[in-house]
Amino acid sequence: VLFVKGCLEALALPYLAIVGSRNASPGGLQVAYQLAAEMSSMGFGICSGMAMGIDGAAHKACVDHQGRTIAVLGTGIEIIYPRKHRQLYHDIQQQGCILSEFWPDTGPFAGNFPKRNRIISGLSLGTLVVEACRKSGSLITARLAMEQGREVFAVPGSILGGYHQGCHDLLRDGAKLVETAADIVEELASLTAFHLEELKLCHHIQQGEICNLPFSSLLASVGYETTSIDAVVEHSGKTIDLVLEQMLELELQGWVIAVPGGYVRVKRS
Repeated sequence: VLFVKGCLEALALPYLAIVGSRNASPGGLQVAYQLAAEMSSMGFGICSGMAMGIDGAAHKACVDHQGRTIAVLGTGIEIIYPRKHRQLYHDIQQQGCILSEFWPDTGPFAGNFPKRNRIISGLSLGTLVVEACRKSGSLITARLAMEQGREVFAVPGSILGGYHQGCHDLLRDGAKLVETAADIVEELASLTAFHLEELKLCHHIQQGEICNLPFSSLLASVGYETTSIDAVVEHSGKTIDLVLEQMLELELQGWVIAVPGGYVRVKRS
């Protein structure tokens, strides 16, 4: 059983988990915030654990940019931990949700925090570790992501101080090196909402709403990553002339934006 508090619709997005050190450096916090904001602007949700440090920076970026975010707690959903994140706890629920497998009034017990990490990685298409020493709990999330068949990403850093040893170990083990959000989107392109939209078209609950969307079959052909015009034509089955005409209309209505290499969907149904 999972207990959820907040906006249930937030669960429908493709998610990226962003995790890292609780005692993050200022640079690490800045990187986590920037990458979370960029991924949010591309239509991804951000999943993390609402801990101090990297988790909090990732959630805060989504809140500040009106993006979706899920906080998977190591306590019950009625218990705010850490207390310093009281405002963040309430802000997350406006655009996203708080989630926990523990009974709502369960307090903070050390053993529950590593346990919840499998839910963070399981809800996400991939896990990004921004800053982590070799004994960081965020490496547990990365290992679980690998076991669950998810993608693993890591941000490299200085060899001094030991703040990035865990990330460097992940990179040696085959994690994808990340410098910008584009590095993540490139890897997740085939797994994103491009395919989730196809699934939603077949879902009886959503069918009526989808039919009311402008050029719904064409819109379902555009993902939240850069989708080439050739891919849109092939997936939609429409002629190139009709696709270009309708894509212009979708762009004017704010559903998609034209980017180098094609289009990106920026508005959800």
